[in-house]
Amino acid sequence: MRFYTTVSVAEMNGGFSVRLDARPLRGPRGREVILPTQALAQQVAEEWASQGKVLELAAMHTTRLANTALEAVPRSRDATAQSIADYAASDLICYFATDPPGLLARQGQLWGPILERAEAVLGLRFVRAAGIVHQVQPPQTLLQVKALALELDDFALTGLAFGAPLFGSAVLALGLQRGWFSGAQAFDLSRLDEAWQEEKWGIDEEAAERTVRLRGEAAMLQRWFEGLSSPP
Repeated sequence: MRFYTTVSVAEMNGGFSVRLDARPLRGPRGREVILPTQALAQQVAEEWASQGKVLELAAMHTTRLANTALEAVPRSRDATAQSIADYAASDLICYFATDPPGLLARQGQLWGPILERAEAVLGLRFVRAAGIVHQVQPPQTLLQVKALALELDDFALTGLAFGAPLFGSAVLALGLQRGWFSGAQAFDLSRLDEAWQEEKWGIDEEAAERTVRLRGEAAMLQRWFEGLSSPP
């Protein structure tokens, strides 16, 4: 049940705290949730302010990211970065269709430039696969993905670790973190095959609900990264 009336943001200990009435928001381990920027704290505060009489904790993704960044990732940075590299090892946008030709053309048009940009800007050279048979990626590429992840602070690393499974792609998560495209665009890029099938056979109601939910998570992640890069 909702146990507070007002939600606010206050400066605290070099960061910004979310307040539920006069009480600071705390994570599962009891640590006060202090965010590095006001924009990020405001995003968490909005999530709490939008709750009804019954708290829907499972849908509070920004709060979960904040708790993870504060309480879990600092103790497991290497494992978190490795999980992102593991997604790169079978990155979705490296797997091009063999049929139909129209889908393959769409993938080439939309995924191809991203892979080229990842190589030119980030030094990530991926081998493209045809079909669903696993393609081994260059070890140096996977090491570089992990290194790029470890360069990030705990909050950005947490966002990247959320984005990789959301998109099935470390490359799309890295691109979103760097502002190459929006969260909605990243999500749409991750489901080219599904969108193609929907165009041909129609949209399933249950699948449509899932798509809306996941697109919302992608938009939330975009705000997360933007909030991190905003002035304190």
